[in-house]
Amino acid sequence: MRPALDATRQKKKKKEGKKKKKKKPLSACRARLISSEPSIVSRLQNMAENMTLLWGSGSAPCWRVMIALEEKKLQGYNQKLLSFDKMEHKSQQVLDMNARGQLPSFKHGDVIVNESYAACFYLESQFKSQGNRLIPEGPAEQALMYQRFFEGVTFYEKLTAVIYYDWFVPEEERHDSALKRNKEALATELKLWEGYLQKLGPHLAGPAFSLADVAIFPTVATLFRYGLSAEKYPKLGEYHALLKDRPSVKASWPPHWLENPNGDGGLQDV
Repeated sequence: MRPALDATRQKKKKKEGKKKKKKKPLSACRARLISSEPSIVSRLQNMAENMTLLWGSGSAPCWRVMIALEEKKLQGYNQKLLSFDKMEHKSQQVLDMNARGQLPSFKHGDVIVNESYAACFYLESQFKSQGNRLIPEGPAEQALMYQRFFEGVTFYEKLTAVIYYDWFVPEEERHDSALKRNKEALATELKLWEGYLQKLGPHLAGPAFSLADVAIFPTVATLFRYGLSAEKYPKLGEYHALLKDRPSVKASWPPHWLENPNGDGGLQDV
């Protein structure tokens, strides 16, 4: 009777083994994920196809919106590159979207958000569940991000007062003393941001990439294109080196900067 009992037990074990092999919950889960990927991609493409961006190459305001679109995985949006030199930003196509005749001009469906900082916030709030999260969760982290984000407005104004001085000020009204004051104000601003990065870093609002970086990196990149010294401002230099190869930044890099990597200079003595 013993051999028969052992044989029965062995058969029972084989059946149990076969039953266990049939259960593949992990594979089934993976299969569902794989099958859903095309629909996710399609959904994102459909969202992007309902967006239009009119922009100019080398414009920091345009660039920050483009970085935000890349971070939120909204590639494939309708876009048109316009020339500032040809005054295409004053064309009827732009004026129909933006009464100020400025770039960027951004439209999502029937919603128009032309101010670049507002457009970045809009994209993050409307698509917060996809792509990279750009607003921290904690109250303290959020407060710091908001602070840096809006300080970026002043930072960019101090930069443009120097590099676009001849563009904004008629020739008969230009004075070397005024340009000198603008450069001194920019130098003071740069030291402030050096301190921010020294204290926290490696990003502008702490360890993680955030909406503050989306808004302000184009300003920093413009600084170095115009000859800012990384030796004099090492923390800003490290920050620039860290983010220039980020996928969203590389994908939206100004095309004419690729053709001509060196800018006009003008900030070597700041």
